[in-house]
Amino acid sequence: MTDTHPSQHVGSPPNGLRQYYEGVDLTDFVVHLQDLLVENADIREFLQDLADMTAAKLTTEGNTIACGVTVIRQKQPVAVADSDAFARTLDKVQNSFGDGPCLTALRTSLVVHVTDVVNERRWPRYMQAAAATRVGSILALPMRLGGTGDAVVNLYPTRPNGFFQENIAVAERLTATGSKALHLALKIAQLQDARQHLTAALESRATINTAVGIIMAQNRCSRDTAFQVLVKASNHRNVKLRAVAAAVIAGVSGDQEFRTAFED
Repeated sequence: MTDTHPSQHVGSPPNGLRQYYEGVDLTDFVVHLQDLLVENADIREFLQDLADMTAAKLTTEGNTIACGVTVIRQKQPVAVADSDAFARTLDKVQNSFGDGPCLTALRTSLVVHVTDVVNERRWPRYMQAAAATRVGSILALPMRLGGTGDAVVNLYPTRPNGFFQENIAVAERLTATGSKALHLALKIAQLQDARQHLTAALESRATINTAVGIIMAQNRCSRDTAFQVLVKASNHRNVKLRAVAAAVIAGVSGDQEFRTAFED
C-alpha cells in the first residue's frame, strides 16, 4: 500500500524508460545478496551493498537516485547505510527533526511517496531543509523483516516526479528481495550474538567455580560461604563477580594474562 499525497499523480515514463523498468533483471542483485549471506558478511556491509545496488538499479540517465537504508532493532538504530553522501545528509537531517517520510514509513509500515519536495505540505520543517538540497522527490519503502527488526529503504531522486508507476514497482521488488535476505542476515546475527553470550557465560561460570574452589580450600568453608565471599568482594569493590573471581585465580596462579582475559 502506498501513501501518496492526494493532489499528486504518479504517471508513467516514456516508452523507452517503461521498457527499461519492465525489463530490469534482478538476477545479479539476488545472487550478490546470497553471496553476502554465504560469506557471513556483517550487517553494515550487507546494508551498504544493498544501498549501492538499489541506487544503481534504479538510476537512469537524467535521474540519479540515491539510496539510504536504516535498520532498527530493539527500538534503537543499529545500522545505517547510504549509497553516497547525498543520501547520508538527507537521512541525518530527517533524523535530527525526528519526523519525515522515511520515519513515517518506519512507524506505519506503509510506502510513503513525495512526488515533489518543493510542493509537499507534510513534514514542513524537513521539506524546507530537503528543498535546499538537490533532491526532487522521495520514496520510502518499509522492509518486512518478520519480527527481527524494522527497516526502511529511502530513495532520493534528483528530479521532481522521479518515480513512475513502473520504477516504483521495481523499487518494491528490490525492497522485497532485500527484505528476505536481510531477515536471514539478522537471524544469523542473532544466533551469533546468542553464541557469543553463551560462550561468555560459560567462561564466566568456569572462572567463578574455580575461584569458589580456591576459597573453599583456603578457608575450609562450604561452597555457599565461599560464593558469598566473592559476592561481598564484588559489591565492596564495585566490580563484576567474574573480575573478582579472575583476580582470586590470578593471585594463586600468578597468571596475569588469565586475569586480564576476564576483566572488562
